[in-house]
Amino acid sequence: MRLREQTIGVVALLRTGRGPAPEPVALAEAMAGVATIGLIQQRTIHEGRLLTEQLRVALDSRVVLEQAKGALAERAGLDVAQAFDLMRGHARRRRRLLADVARDVLAGALGLGDLRGA
Repeated sequence: MRLREQTIGVVALLRTGRGPAPEPVALAEAMAGVATIGLIQQRTIHEGRLLTEQLRVALDSRVVLEQAKGALAERAGLDVAQAFDLMRGHARRRRRLLADVARDVLAGALGLGDLRGA
């Protein structure tokens, strides 16, 4: 089972008789072609769903990050760029995801002293 240059599966035909069997082979090839189309469509749908989920997670993380930057800037009297730098630095030092640090800032679990490493 092939799509252009990519092999996506195998069909094995087994029989007990001897000699050529052109009709069953042609039928099997046709059925393998239909199965190939079905597998490609399923793969395309799966990849589309995966991409949609990745984009949703990225957007959600971005929203949380922007909210946290604004909240930290307001609470600590910083500009937004400074707030971002503090959160990013903390995330790197602690080997944490920036989105998780942003959530902690919004929840009040991390303050200015925590982010500065004090």
